[in-house]
Amino acid sequence: MQKKIPMRLCIGCGQNQPKKDMIRIVKSPEQEISLDLTGKKSGRGAYLCKNPSCLTQAMKQHRLERSFSCKISQEVYERMQHVLSESE
Repeated sequence: MQKKIPMRLCIGCGQNQPKKDMIRIVKSPEQEISLDLTGKKSGRGAYLCKNPSCLTQAMKQHRLERSFSCKISQEVYERMQHVLSESE
């Protein structure tokens, strides 16, 4: 019997992809937003493809703000862009 692969929806492009191929963004119980490269941090999570265009699309349409119901600072986006550019 095959093991089920967990799938997640990208908030940038809207495609379902395997969880391990995506980057998790977390809003912690203390309202802090950070990247979760391990996938184990506690808090509300949203997933993003490792494609920089998906982050750009999510930024333009304020999808992270909608997912987490709060304002997200520019430095959080810059940190995400830096990590995405390293992962290529």
